[in-house]
Amino acid sequence: MKMLIFLFGFMLLSLSFADQYTDRYDDFDIKEVTSNRRLLSSYLKCVLDQGRCTPEGKELKLHIKDAMQTGCEKCTATQKTKARIVVAHIREHENTFWEELKKKYDPDNKYKEIYEGFLNSNV
Repeated sequence: MKMLIFLFGFMLLSLSFADQYTDRYDDFDIKEVTSNRRLLSSYLKCVLDQGRCTPEGKELKLHIKDAMQTGCEKCTATQKTKARIVVAHIREHENTFWEELKKKYDPDNKYKEIYEGFLNSNV
């Protein structure tokens, strides 16, 4: 019986971790990307299907729609912080790309309230 309880607890713990994006790229240097327009542009073109993707770009592209639709609920704390910084930079300096991202991943503005709420919060 104890073994069954242990296995059930382990299964629940495993499922809770599966509900979060990989933290493999949490150490990714966003300052380097946001300070280099050419580099930022290549990542944005990747997620917009307009260019080639690095492994980091592929991972971002894999989760960007879900993150926008759920307010980044599967993001790690680091990813949430970095997402807000990068999006703020894109809105301020690369607004055309921001509009293209919204058009691609939320063409009907169905999730606008969700991702805007996330981007404007500090939690």
